[in-house]
Amino acid sequence: MPIALLEQRALARIGGADAAHFLDNLLTARTPAPGAARYAALLTPQGKIIADMFVLGDEDGFRLDLPADRLAELLKRLTLYRLRAKVEIAALEGWRVGVAWGGSEPPVGAPAFADPRLPALGTRFLLAPGAAVAPDADEASWQAHRVALGVPEGGRDFAYADAFPHEADMDQLGGIDFDKGCYVGQEIVSRMQHRGTARTRIVPFAVCGTPPAPGTPILAGGKTLGTVGSGVEGRLLATVRLDRLAEARESGLAVEADGATLVPERLDWASFVIPGTGSAA
Repeated sequence: MPIALLEQRALARIGGADAAHFLDNLLTARTPAPGAARYAALLTPQGKIIADMFVLGDEDGFRLDLPADRLAELLKRLTLYRLRAKVEIAALEGWRVGVAWGGSEPPVGAPAFADPRLPALGTRFLLAPGAAVAPDADEASWQAHRVALGVPEGGRDFAYADAFPHEADMDQLGGIDFDKGCYVGQEIVSRMQHRGTARTRIVPFAVCGTPPAPGTPILAGGKTLGTVGSGVEGRLLATVRLDRLAEARESGLAVEADGATLVPERLDWASFVIPGTGSAA
């Protein structure tokens, strides 16, 4: 029953009288009530992901759990959009993020929330400066658990400012509210949803051989299908063109990356069909 600290995460706080309305006009998902959490993203006007994050509501506003290397860019963008809104935007210096999964409980007294993407991802918790916890797992163990569940992570499985939410499977993981009001990039995201034009997805593969390095091209019959993302022994996630993967499977072509054979696997939580795995879950 492991607990790990995620040292590559950072926290920001959004407060003030207009905080809820401010975030609701910007993010892909509605702002949560106090004590609740949502998975969401801030997009470019062209619909690409600037940063994905967990938004935790509290009585004084919202706390955002996001990749540390996206914090400065997010604060810059939010400040740009603030205009005359009564909103306070700041980094939470010294705070840390942890996760407890497999039945583990977060530290007593730490703000905590169930991962809103999948129950199997466990409970995330926030540690105030000076708060102590004794983790019994490292971050690599958490990443292996995430990969085993087929859940993408920004910076590892998709590039920020380059991927659409559908390509990062955010529509499958509760990261988009399709019936909410306008937000930045909403027109592009809605069009992809209603026209079913998300041809590129992050999907899992079983690996026969040594797992290729992230960024390795995936090939079938000399044609590039996509690129390798994060992986563990025997399994990896990859960004692929679903139509090209379907062609390869129908033609009986081997799907390979750097000499390793890749076999597509099902996602139990996804509603789209992964070619070569039968049908959607």
